[in-house]
Amino acid sequence: MSSALGPSFLEPQWLISTFGLIGILALVFAESGLLIGFFLPGDSLLFTAGLLIAGGTYLHQPLWLMCVLVSVAAVAGDQFGYLFGRRFGPALFRRPNSRLFKQENLARSREFFARYGARSIVLARFVPIVRTFTPIVAGASHMHYRRFLVYNVAGGTLWGCGVTILGYFLGQIAFVKANIEFILIGIVALSVIPVGIELLRARRKSNARQRQVPDQ
Repeated sequence: MSSALGPSFLEPQWLISTFGLIGILALVFAESGLLIGFFLPGDSLLFTAGLLIAGGTYLHQPLWLMCVLVSVAAVAGDQFGYLFGRRFGPALFRRPNSRLFKQENLARSREFFARYGARSIVLARFVPIVRTFTPIVAGASHMHYRRFLVYNVAGGTLWGCGVTILGYFLGQIAFVKANIEFILIGIVALSVIPVGIELLRARRKSNARQRQVPDQ
């Protein structure tokens, strides 16, 4: 597979062929709740895992086991993010930008959380970048732990099982097998759409507020 999806070390098939099941679970955990995990290819990684299980390549675990393990890793990652946010939230919002940390990502997730409330824990699973920071924002906002846990389990299971199963069944279609790179690019593009919509809405709101400010 070429590097059309980005650096070769982030290509799902390379990651899976190199690190196997343990690598998948570690990456899912990292993208779900570690600050440095926002750039990882979660959606395309799970889709590719399902596809490779269908083809018997690199991964030889049954589909149900992969779904269970991925869901557990996703839930555990969000749990870590929640506890991290609860402990270090105030300091995090004062942290300066760096190469791996941008306040705009945290602010975007905070707005997402404020808009959708507890539902954001489930919805954020399907939005790259926001997926990483939302549990941290939930912890920093002192969302009730039991309520967070319920939504976290629901979101982690829907995402972990749903994307993997989708890859498994589509991976048995000849057209998908022959055009896997383009399929993965499409998945990445579709997953970025919600982020683009949120950015456009935020920009429109900002412009509207600026127009409402009277000239001094």
